[in-house]
Amino acid sequence: MSNKIFIPCEDANHVCDKTQYKEATLWEKIKLNIHLIYCNACRKYTKNNTKLTKLITKKPVTMDTSTKESLQSAFEKELAKHQ
Repeated sequence: MSNKIFIPCEDANHVCDKTQYKEATLWEKIKLNIHLIYCNACRKYTKNNTKLTKLITKKPVTMDTSTKESLQSAFEKELAKHQ
């Protein structure tokens, strides 16, 4: 493992992903936080990654059958326009 404190964006994004799954080490988290202080793009990536994780871990929304069928029909119509 490298002892460099400053890491490139690619590494920062990888550590961000590992952090979301609770796989990052303390040292990796420290380096990520230092990187996030000066990198706006990675702050945005981290923010979006956190939002996505929260969205997919929420309780699913249920729909009645007619709503599902209507949504499926609208989706298929829109998909047909782009094929």
